[in-house]
Amino acid sequence: MAAAAQSYKLIKKIKDEKFDVEHLHEYSLLIQLGVRDLQIGIVDGQDRLVFFEDYIFHNLNSSDDQLELLKELFEAHHLLTAGFWKKVKFSIKNNKLVQVPSSLFVEDAAPEYLKLNAKFDPKKEVVLYCENIKSNVVTVFAVHKGIHQWISILYENSTVSFIHQSAGLIEGVLRETITDNKPPLFIYIDRFKLHILSVNEGRLIYYNQFSIQHFSDYVKYIMLVLNAMEMDQQNSKIVLWGYIGKNSPHAIEFSKYIKNVSFGSRPRHLKYGYLFDEVQDHHFYDLYSLHLLSN
Repeated sequence: MAAAAQSYKLIKKIKDEKFDVEHLHEYSLLIQLGVRDLQIGIVDGQDRLVFFEDYIFHNLNSSDDQLELLKELFEAHHLLTAGFWKKVKFSIKNNKLVQVPSSLFVEDAAPEYLKLNAKFDPKKEVVLYCENIKSNVVTVFAVHKGIHQWISILYENSTVSFIHQSAGLIEGVLRETITDNKPPLFIYIDRFKLHILSVNEGRLIYYNQFSIQHFSDYVKYIMLVLNAMEMDQQNSKIVLWGYIGKNSPHAIEFSKYIKNVSFGSRPRHLKYGYLFDEVQDHHFYDLYSLHLLSN
């Protein structure tokens, strides 16, 4: 257990005063797993976020290591091994995905779609898919077989949905209110990853994710997408979520290159108690948006 404790660290925890362990059967459990992090959210029957945790991982070299770490973390947790949630939504953060128009999607062909955009190992990974309610898009993605099997068994008495992070982001931005004639570019800054989205009149126009090695990569990729979509650098609106402080050096640096930047707010489909004032509104948008997805 000591070794495991050195491999993950709890960064943030919030427990709402309305959280009641006796009502877990009425709650939805949101789990989002990345290569280097994990977020947990619990939503009650009135769509109120009543519990939140954010972890970072250290010293992981493979998906097998990640699975063993998850088992240790879950076993040490007083809630995560409970098996009687109303719903469990498990989201994976990786680059093994492809978006397919619903009109073209055939379930049996899911692995073939994924091969067009990503490399995966059929011996070690299972290919899954999730549908977006507000768009005619199906996200096909890969998950480590061991993690998929372990989560499925752990929550076999609950309704379990496997989701990709991108599907949550897409569903979230499709529900954003756009009042300008020129839709903004939506950006989510993850740990070592950049997500860029564009929607117009309720339709997904663009989605892509980029791996980040240096801060300059953020600006480079944003400018690349702006140019590709023929959006003006000076006048186009950018709505920003993610791991960046409003007054941080990175935010100040952004403003040098991209003039019309605003920080996004929390999704309106959830309610948040006063304890969540500790978390900046533009953080964890991807986790919160998982609750919008029904499958």
